[in-house]
Amino acid sequence: MSTTRSPSEIRRPRMALLAQLPVFLTLDGKRAVVAGDATHIAWKVELLSAAGAAVSVFAEDVKEQLQAISADPPGGPVTLHARCWQSADFAAASIAVGAFVDVVEAERFATSARRAGVPVNIIDKPQFCDFTFGAIVNRSPLVIGISTDGAAPMFGMAIRTKLEAVIPAGFALWAKAAQNWRRLLKASRLNLAGRRHFWRNFVGHALAHPDETPERSQFDTILAATRKERPSESKGAVVLVGAGPGNPELLTLRGLRALQCADVILVDDLVTPEILEFARREAEKILVGKTGHRPSCKQDDVTDLMISLAKSGRQVVRLKSGDPMIFGRASEEIAACRAAGIPVEVVPGITSAQGAASSLGLSLTQRRRARRLQFVTGHGDNGRLPDDINWHAVADPSATTVIYMPVRTLEEFCTAAVRHGLDRHTPAAAISHATRSDECIVTGTVGDLPARLAANPLPAPVIVLIGRALEEAEAFSASEASAVDGSPYPALPFRDATLTVCEAGTETVPVLCDLTDSRSAPGRSGFFPRAKD
Repeated sequence: MSTTRSPSEIRRPRMALLAQLPVFLTLDGKRAVVAGDATHIAWKVELLSAAGAAVSVFAEDVKEQLQAISADPPGGPVTLHARCWQSADFAAASIAVGAFVDVVEAERFATSARRAGVPVNIIDKPQFCDFTFGAIVNRSPLVIGISTDGAAPMFGMAIRTKLEAVIPAGFALWAKAAQNWRRLLKASRLNLAGRRHFWRNFVGHALAHPDETPERSQFDTILAATRKERPSESKGAVVLVGAGPGNPELLTLRGLRALQCADVILVDDLVTPEILEFARREAEKILVGKTGHRPSCKQDDVTDLMISLAKSGRQVVRLKSGDPMIFGRASEEIAACRAAGIPVEVVPGITSAQGAASSLGLSLTQRRRARRLQFVTGHGDNGRLPDDINWHAVADPSATTVIYMPVRTLEEFCTAAVRHGLDRHTPAAAISHATRSDECIVTGTVGDLPARLAANPLPAPVIVLIGRALEEAEAFSASEASAVDGSPYPALPFRDATLTVCEAGTETVPVLCDLTDSRSAPGRSGFFPRAKD
């Protein structure tokens, strides 16, 4: 069987099913029709006006609240008609909203709107709706819409409350500045990669200074920094990014920004696929798998591909599991980039040892038990146990030892460690898929852990921790230490909610469309689903 393989493009996974399609409608200067119970339509009238629509309201009983909105609309004009709606009222409309207690009247309104090619929403009657309104976080032109497909409106509102608390009000000013600075950036003559780098710096500055008022001088500062960081606009760059031990939430913010600026991402086998969900959807993703004892891409092939992509002017992210500077062959790739004159940057990640320690509830260093921490590899260039391991350091009772790539050589490692003086009763633990939802832990001692792993094989990647510090780990509590062979951690709970972010402008309103069993048909104002049977 071949021990090598070639880099291969990662096929984009199929989009997970959506309860609704989140879209944002541009309504500035367009006509909206609102009809029905005046008490229930006032909020929708105000919302549509705020999005810039010219709102025509049809209600027999025009309430005081509607009159107040009409007299001082937040955006587009609001015209009140003290009568029932008619089919002709839908002419040239882009959106229709109704509030009717009577089901027959609601269905008649929805049918008439669709015949005129107008998408319709009936408040509290989802069976007649082409779209729904979610909860809104307004930092316009940054607008966030939240929907639970009607399953849990209170949950959607709770999420909105959380977001309101964590998203600074100043983001509205920065989003507006981004809107205004696009023209200035275009005039700067930066190429596509340079402009993307500018926006990366812009985002970093905005996140760090959300309460500042953006000024032209700040644009000039960010642009100057971008030019300084990119001395040759025709040349690409390489960023080595640590993806962390597995849990996507442990990716660093700097790593996230690098993924969102990448043209090409070279991905190791051990990187959790969910982390790629954070990357630019347009980025090309290439699997350059390097997995112990299985067919892997040659390091020289990976390096050559990385250099050739960067030389073509592309922004390349080399995405590695854990931290790229720990047993990740980063030195070889950095040296190759420098030799080729390619700018190279390193974004550190949380290494597997830290992830495993967090799962065990363990401090790797302790004042009384563990005054030294050491990382060793159980896997040399020839696939065997390295012959230059410092066994006296491994046998040191005051050290915590972390073994990377240990599975094939663990029995040999433990035997040699005991032969050189390590107490065979020293606690040891093997952790598979550390920090991920399918994480597994096998605990034991240096003397019996290899046999326990043989009886309970773990899928790669696996990391082994050895040392007296493990005595304080929860997995080694007195009541469980003798019985625990493995304990898969439960999956994280995910909610069936949709979150949509828009940066288009103040004239948009977030809506969510149910396209199940529907087809797209051209209407006067765009493409909207047909009525359900």
